[in-house]
Amino acid sequence: MKTKVTREQAMELLKKYNQEPFHILHALTVEGVMRWYAKEYGFGDEADFWGIAGLLHDVDFEKFPEEHCKKAPELLAEIGAEEELVHAVVSHGYGLCSEVEPEHTMEKILFAADELTGLIGAAAKMRPSGSVMDMEVKSLKKKFKDKRFAAGCSRDVIRTGAERLGMELDELFEKTILAMRSCEEGVNQEMEQQ
Repeated sequence: MKTKVTREQAMELLKKYNQEPFHILHALTVEGVMRWYAKEYGFGDEADFWGIAGLLHDVDFEKFPEEHCKKAPELLAEIGAEEELVHAVVSHGYGLCSEVEPEHTMEKILFAADELTGLIGAAAKMRPSGSVMDMEVKSLKKKFKDKRFAAGCSRDVIRTGAERLGMELDELFEKTILAMRSCEEGVNQEMEQQ
């Protein structure tokens, strides 16, 4: 999977429709996580596509929350996004706000990791370090079981995502923590420049 959309175009579109620092942070985090997973799964040559799908997955969420995943194709058309990229972005909301099912490995990872990065990010903020660098799966599992913690992160979506990937929850947790560690410093630096 390749895209002709550049990262600069993707960032410009993201910022056109998203001003909240939290949404930019989430987009950058999911981008980094997707790039890590692309390399981990042997799709390193597709890392740009995976990353841009991660960066733009919530492009329509801030301005059009009631039309999340439905407005995205129109916004993505502004930068000439390929059908594959549109499908990837829209499929991440399968079952919640989209009827487009994740098919490709990349889409299944985006579906599973999106909600999980939110949960991990919230758990990291509670740590004395404020970082994922010292987070362990065991402490994340406790937060996952506490339904009041980061209540907006759907545990059902995370479970379904793990199942679609043929993973145990612990494996998905571990890999996504590692993926977030790989990009935390870069994401923080980019947020400082915003």
